[in-house]
Amino acid sequence: MSELVVGTVLKPQGIRGEIKIKPFTDSAEVFEHFKRIFLDGTEYKILSVRAADGFVFAGLRGVPDRNAAELLRGMRVTVPREEAPELPVGSYYIADILGSAVVTEKGETLGTLKDVTNAATDIYTLDMGGRDVLFPVAKGVVLQVDPERKIITVDGKRFYEVAVL
Repeated sequence: MSELVVGTVLKPQGIRGEIKIKPFTDSAEVFEHFKRIFLDGTEYKILSVRAADGFVFAGLRGVPDRNAAELLRGMRVTVPREEAPELPVGSYYIADILGSAVVTEKGETLGTLKDVTNAATDIYTLDMGGRDVLFPVAKGVVLQVDPERKIITVDGKRFYEVAVL
């Protein structure tokens, strides 16, 4: 089973076992489509879910109170790939671009995409000859993302202006 990482558990919410999740999706509302989630590999049926202020609040079967919810803090939230909703044209899942070659518009290979950190502006971690280089996906840096060919094209000049080498 292929899985997608869609968030991380931040903390318990309230006293009835609800958890607060930081979503790694463009919209927290996407969680309303899921019937189940996996927390560090353990399956949980979703009993209730709501999105507010960019976070997801979920009630799960087998998590009856705050103490049980506390044990889930920091766990990775995944869903089976086949249960994830279809994305609009031009959108992609992070899992689909990890391992992509990062090249400049002139064809110079910079390295391989190793990780994506979700923030106000996503931060890409590039394996550049054995060393990690971070760069934001700021305006004008990433020119094209091709998940099928596993190639991310960047503006070389802008890349070197914003990259943390």
